[in-house]
Amino acid sequence: MSKSTQPIPPGMDKLIPHLACSPCSEAIAFYKKAFGAEEIVRMPAPDGKRIMHAQIRIGTSFVFLVDDFPEYNQGKSETPTGLKGTPVTLHHYVENCDAAIKRAQDAGAMVLMPPADMFWGDRYAVVKDPFGHKWSFATHLQDLTPEQMVAGMNAAFAEGGNC
Repeated sequence: MSKSTQPIPPGMDKLIPHLACSPCSEAIAFYKKAFGAEEIVRMPAPDGKRIMHAQIRIGTSFVFLVDDFPEYNQGKSETPTGLKGTPVTLHHYVENCDAAIKRAQDAGAMVLMPPADMFWGDRYAVVKDPFGHKWSFATHLQDLTPEQMVAGMNAAFAEGGNC
């Protein structure tokens, strides 16, 4: 490593999600339209058909993307569609939760949970993108103490609500 090379590249000091999407090029186009992503890097794979690495920025956060390469994963897919679901949700605070969900839905995302004011003080909603990844959006509405959140949670669940 040269003296000018930094062990952590500038701006890369946060956790960075790395998503397998197939086809990755369509995922990049979707994220631009749905979330206002900016494409930073796109590196094609040697086969010229898939993307080995891509980087986008959503707000101030980076997301890495890759096409599915089951041949390098013991023949198994690493995409949510290939895995038949995902336990992971990517969360993003935005100025206007309702507008973010509408933009994502207009671009082709499926609304899993429409915007609602939640017991923890956020307006919150969840979508699934066309590639199987779940995204939640929130706008913080009020600061609550942990005790207020627990009381709100208990009241919501007593009424048959969920989060």
